[in-house]
Amino acid sequence: MSAPGDVDPEILDRLRPICRGLPETYEEPAWVGVRWRIRRRTFAHVLTVDPARQAVHARAAALDRPACLLVFRSPLDEIAGLLGCGYPFYKPDWGRDVMGMVLSDDTDWDEVGELLTESYCVLAPKRLAALVDRPV
Repeated sequence: MSAPGDVDPEILDRLRPICRGLPETYEEPAWVGVRWRIRRRTFAHVLTVDPARQAVHARAAALDRPACLLVFRSPLDEIAGLLGCGYPFYKPDWGRDVMGMVLSDDTDWDEVGELLTESYCVLAPKRLAALVDRPV
């Protein structure tokens, strides 16, 4: 990693097939890190947070050292369940349906796939969301 917010290429290699596999999505650099969008709406944002540089994200995720975070959207009726699981999930203070997850060696990538598919469906036009096999 070379710049603030840079994400480990191995994590990007895991996220790209999930995000790019959804209809009409694209990837672009974010203000820090990388984001995936449907139309102009961001459904996934990954960044490495250093508490000394990105204090807002660090506080939201209760970080005391650098960590890779995934920010996504969640259906409102699922947020309490995610938060009830505790770590690695957290609730940022911005956006009612915005959730965050700390990515680590213990990350369940099948779960990430389900969460990002749901995030996409929260923001995608109904016509596109209907094309997606949603998690049960």
